[in-house]
Formats: sequence, C-alpha cells, structure tokens
Amino acid sequence: MNNDLHGSSWHLPDFDTHEFSGKKNDYCICVFIINEGDKFLKQIARMQPYSEDIDIVIADGGSTDGSTAHDRLKQHGVNTLLVKTGAGKLGSQMRMAFGWALNRGYKGIITIDGNNKDSVDSIPDFIRKLEEGYDHIQGSRFIPGGHHENTPVSRLLGVKLLHAPVISLASGFRYTDTTNGFRAYSEKLLRDTRLAIFREVFTGYELHYYLAIKAAKLGFRCIEIPVSRRYPKTGKTPTKISPVRGNLTVISKLFSVATGGYDPE
Repeated sequence: MNNDLHGSSWHLPDFDTHEFSGKKNDYCICVFIINEGDKFLKQIARMQPYSEDIDIVIADGGSTDGSTAHDRLKQHGVNTLLVKTGAGKLGSQMRMAFGWALNRGYKGIITIDGNNKDSVDSIPDFIRKLEEGYDHIQGSRFIPGGHHENTPVSRLLGVKLLHAPVISLASGFRYTDTTNGFRAYSEKLLRDTRLAIFREVFTGYELHYYLAIKAAKLGFRCIEIPVSRRYPKTGKTPTKISPVRGNLTVISKLFSVATGGYDPE
C-alpha cells in the first residue's frame, strides 16, 4: 500500500484491516504482536477496562498462533486488527499502524508491546500528557514512580550504560529508558515532513530511536513518565531480539540513527 497524503509520499507495507467497531476516541493504543500467544491474551484482558477511553488497535506482524481470533478480540473491546502481509519487522508494523491511525483522524497514538510486561494501568497517564500537548512521551522504569522486576542484567546494563546515553547525547534530551516501547506520539509529530517517517528504510527498531532523537532535536515537547515493566521470574525472556545477532543489530542501528544515518536526504 502506497499512500500520498498532503503532498508527502507515505510508504506502508501491505496489510489487511479488520475493524470491529467505529472510531470512538481521539486517541488509540497500538499493541504490537507476533505470536505472543497467552501473554497477549492476558494483556488484552487487562486492557479491556480502558476500551471506553481509548481505541485498542492490534498491529500484528503475521501471527499464526491463533491468538488473534476475531471473536476473542471483540470480547475484549478491541476496536481494530491490522495484519501486516508485506515485508519488514517492527518498523514496518509501526508504519502500518501510524499510517492507518492518522488516516482515521486520531490525534495521538500510544504504543505498547503485546507480551504482557507493561503496566497497562499507565494508559490514562499517557492520554493526559497527549491532552496537555506533549508530542513524544516516553515511559520509563527508571524515574521516580517507575518500577521494574526481573529485568535481565544484560538489558539493564545495555540501557543504562549505552542505549540511553547515546540517544540522550544525540537528541539533547535526557532519556532514561530508550528501549521501552511503551510510548505515545502526537499526530503533529508523526505527520511532520521533516521526519518523513513513512519511508521504507524503517523496517526494524530504528524507528523508535529515530523518533526519540528527532522529536527533541526539532523542538517538539518531550517528557518521560513513570511506568512499570515486569519480566517473568523463570523461563524464556519475552523478546524478539536474539542474544548475539539481534543485540549487535540493535547497536548498529542505534549508532546509525544517532549519527544521522536515517535523516531524510
């Protein structure tokens, strides 16, 4: 799908849309998943109480585990299911979700992973900050009021010693939790042609990093708010990033974004 809106070419991956109810609110929350199974089902059950205050949109990368059965989603107050059929990973899912939401007239978009780690009770806090006029709202475990449990030591060190310092230096804004996908973005930020986020170059995690850096550098209103993230005490860490190759890719993308490698020509 290739949309041309307001004179700017938007490149979106191919995707299917399943709308279960019409737009009800000014803001939506996009839940990013691919084969999250029971973790996802537990999360949307926790999110259901907020379905009157914000439209719940599932941005699926192509799950095959049966967790996105339509009847079940509707029972939990899900507004829309988007299923990416084109190429790419998280960045492509984000472009799909953002493009769809902006076309539907949403004033702001909250993003959250669908693996049941995050404090969904923080959703109203993100809505309030969007209504106050903030453009980039980063959830953080590491500021007063934030909380984290069972965070893998490698993740903790990576965020505190590398990821957050690099993005803070590149952006001029002090971020503390830059790998946390629980965030919110204003319509104004996502539509800004100086960012040009609907480019096919954004296929992975780099779009999260890019938005954090460019939002601050271009003078948009940025803020961190406290959230919680809980990893399971035992078993496999819920993540799509492989220990060696995946982390090396993250580091490579991080430095490329920080040095202007994804800036529009």
